[in-house]
Parts: sequence; structure tokens; C-alpha cells
Amino acid sequence: MTNLSATDIGQVIVGTKPGDVRPADVSPSDVAIGIDFGGSGIKGAVVDVRSGLIVGDRLRMPTPRPAVPHQVVGVMNELVRRLVVPWDPEIGAAFPVGVGIPSAIRKGVVLTAANIDPAWIGFAAEAEMGRAMGRTVVAGNDADVAGLAELRFGAGQGQRGVVLVLTIGTGIGSALFIDGRLVPNTEVGHLTIDGRDAEERAAESARERLKLEWREWAAGLDVYLHELERLFWPDLFIIGGGASKRADNYLGFLTVETPIAVATFRNNAGIVGAALVAHERRTLAMAAAGEPAA
Repeated sequence: MTNLSATDIGQVIVGTKPGDVRPADVSPSDVAIGIDFGGSGIKGAVVDVRSGLIVGDRLRMPTPRPAVPHQVVGVMNELVRRLVVPWDPEIGAAFPVGVGIPSAIRKGVVLTAANIDPAWIGFAAEAEMGRAMGRTVVAGNDADVAGLAELRFGAGQGQRGVVLVLTIGTGIGSALFIDGRLVPNTEVGHLTIDGRDAEERAAESARERLKLEWREWAAGLDVYLHELERLFWPDLFIIGGGASKRADNYLGFLTVETPIAVATFRNNAGIVGAALVAHERRTLAMAAAGEPAA
């Protein structure tokens, strides 16, 4: 795996946003780095895992073209390098990294590539990213990790029963929880409705591609939600992803009986959830090794 710098990639970091708290306000043992790999951008931040708050700046870089693994990992490596700048080098070097990838993932290996380059299929993400970044990396389905953030700290906090978290953007990711426990890699954005993937009509990108008014687009989303309601009988839908930022434009057109909540973390849920799984993996590894909690 080749480590690529920002100069090699020919891109610069854009859209930095101040975090919720400063690095000086948290203990290094309570933080991890979360990265969200999206179709147009790759976002990252240091996260306080006790609260879900972002520490320092949230950084974003455009997703490279082609978005093949070695190019994307190079961008992620550059994000991590910049995110740890405010910290003592020895402390920052120990931060684990969690990465949300729009794919089904099992044992750290990418299995599908519906909305990413097919070169990702079979990519040993955890091993290769860990080698490139020189630190522990945990990879998970992007919707699954976003859902974990919402169930831990957000719109699904304390919710029992069946919860479906939907990240609606370029595609539709899904995370299914039963009494707070994740059923991984559900990928129900690819349900077949009227002979095609549901996300072809219900993803936010479909509204832009087909030049639909909000009411028209909501009609397709409503059909999709009714199908999910029929299959899973959920107690709550949580809408996240890019579409969550403009939920007021379409929620009033939806007719499902299941309550709908907008993701608390909006488009940052993937970052927060990825950091949570990275920190938990490190904690479990330390416990297995008989090491005291940091």
C-alpha cells in the first residue's frame, strides 16, 4: 500500500468546521478518529466517545477520481495526519481510526460495491488501512456505524424494539437494530421495488438526477418506507445522510404509520459512529491482553 500525501493526490482539504470541544478539554484515552467515506467527500474528525462530540476541527477532502482503494486510503491517511496535529505526537499516534465504507463488510474485508469502485470488492480494508496509517483501523458499513451513533447518543437513544436507520444520499444505506443490538450489513436500500433497486428512485441523488420537486421525490420515498414497514414492522425510522439536512421539505408528504425521527448527528453520524467502534475495538483488545483501561 502506497502512502499518498495531499500533494501526491493533487487535492487540498476543504470545508473545515470547528468542533464541539477543544482538544485540551478531553482526555486522550476517551477519543478516537472517525472517517466517513462518501461519494463526493471523505470527512474525518477526532471524537469524544463519552459524549459523541467532535473534538477540534472536522476536515473534509473530495473523494478522488477514480475512487480506487489506494487513492482513497491516501486521502484518509492525510486526513488522519492533519487531525492529530493539535496533539502530542506520541499521544496522537495511538488514536485508533474507525472508517465507514458504503459496503457490506465482514471481518474487515469489503464484500460489495454498489456505489463505489468495483476495485473495492475483496479489499482487506482493516489490514491495508492499518498498514498505511500505522495504527489500529476498524472498518464498518457506513450506515451501520452511523446508526450506532444515533442509538448511543442521538435520535434512537433508549429506543427499544425494531429501529431502522436510513442514510439517504447518493444511495440509501440502512442499519437495523433490535432492542439496541445491530443486525449488520442489511443493505435494504437495494430492495427491489417495481423491478429496480429502491435507491434508484428514493435516494436523494434521484431527486437531483430526475429533477423532481420535493413532493414528487417524497412519493417515491414513501413507497419505499411502506415496503420497509410491511417487511420489518419497525417501531421507529431514523432518517440520516444528506437528506436529513432538508427534512422539512418532505416529511410532511410521507404517510407511513411508523414514527420518523431526523438523525441528531445529521451528516456527522458516520464520523461519530466510526470513532465509537474504533474505540470499543481498542478497549476489547486491551482487556483481552490484560492491560488496564487507558
